[in-house]
Amino acid sequence: MREFLVEITTTIPEGTTDDEVDRRRAAEAVRARELAAAGHLVRLWRPVGELRSIGVWRATDDNELHEKVLGTLPLRPWMTLTVTPLEAHPNDPGRTGATS
Repeated sequence: MREFLVEITTTIPEGTTDDEVDRRRAAEAVRARELAAAGHLVRLWRPVGELRSIGVWRATDDNELHEKVLGTLPLRPWMTLTVTPLEAHPNDPGRTGATS
């Protein structure tokens, strides 16, 4: 599986009811847990004072990431995404399988 850094900004459309927002947010939490259990959502952060998320996600390729992973999020229609494919850095202190 490849890793991707994904920045997500969610903008609620004007006129959306609080009930609809609450429903989608609850469904989003459930789906995030499912994707984490499946190994797709690795880590997720929210920058202090900002309404966006930054996460490390895994998928076999860009298509799977967009179609079968991020595309299944209930809030996806309201999201703007920036996706950066990642590769291991030789000096990463957390890298496994490194030889000296």
